[in-house]
Amino acid sequence: MRQIPIEQLNLNAYTAIAKDWMLVTAGNKTRGWNTMTASWGHIGSIWVGPTAVCYVRPQRYTKQFMDRETFYTLSFFPQQYHKDLAYLGSHSGRDEDKVAKTALTPVFDAETTWFHEASVVLVCRKLYQAPLEEQYFIDKEV
Repeated sequence: MRQIPIEQLNLNAYTAIAKDWMLVTAGNKTRGWNTMTASWGHIGSIWVGPTAVCYVRPQRYTKQFMDRETFYTLSFFPQQYHKDLAYLGSHSGRDEDKVAKTALTPVFDAETTWFHEASVVLVCRKLYQAPLEEQYFIDKEV
């Protein structure tokens, strides 16, 4: 992995998240980890600079890792890995080693996990965590 300044990141967030999908991963080899496919989220700026916003439903196995950890990663992949991301999004790490059934290679460090095949990895530190509550949605169709 090669670190680049955020100002040099050339990533269309809408396409990368909504169309190509991403993996949200929390935990590490020592404490345990899990990943999930997501096609929703935001990358931008709020409060302290560059930020990413992830939405993880309470039922998802990855949520317990996101709650526990200070860091998480967002991994973006070339189109050739779309089938792997589809598999990871439709199977639970609670039930199987789902990553072993893909062509993806996890990379571990002291804080978190990402994937060798990713074209872009954002290593994120949690700043804020709160549930989305139905009562606060103005557009009730959402």
